[in-house]
Amino acid sequence: MTNQEKINRNTFLKNLGLKGATLVAVYCAGNSLTSCQNDSAVTPLGGDVTLDLADSKYAALKSNNGYVVLSSQSVVVARTGTDKYVAVTLICSHEQRREITYRSGEFHCTAHGARFDNTGKGLNTEGKKGLTLYPTVLSGTTLTIKAA
Repeated sequence: MTNQEKINRNTFLKNLGLKGATLVAVYCAGNSLTSCQNDSAVTPLGGDVTLDLADSKYAALKSNNGYVVLSSQSVVVARTGTDKYVAVTLICSHEQRREITYRSGEFHCTAHGARFDNTGKGLNTEGKKGLTLYPTVLSGTTLTIKAA
């Protein structure tokens, strides 16, 4: 087959008469595209995570609305008020992207705009599946994120 005879998958499926949702379903079934994965399977924490808030790498947690991303544990920790901390999964339930941040008093996915409150509840259509919330315990300057 020459380069001129090649067509892309989308054109091929359209030529078969597939349209709309059927086209998307068939296209996604043949690919492992992250944009087609919509289940909210999140790997839970393997155990409790302990942070020494006196450590400079957690300096953002000294002020309200500050947050840190613990990439190796796939967790985002935010300070929501005086001595109040919230920890959620870094993985967005909308499309499994590791892009959750914290701003203006809520969690936000930078990939597609999913929004979540401080309990992990979705605030818009993209966030409707919510986020996994992990309990936190503060003792002195030690913050423990509890595995569910």
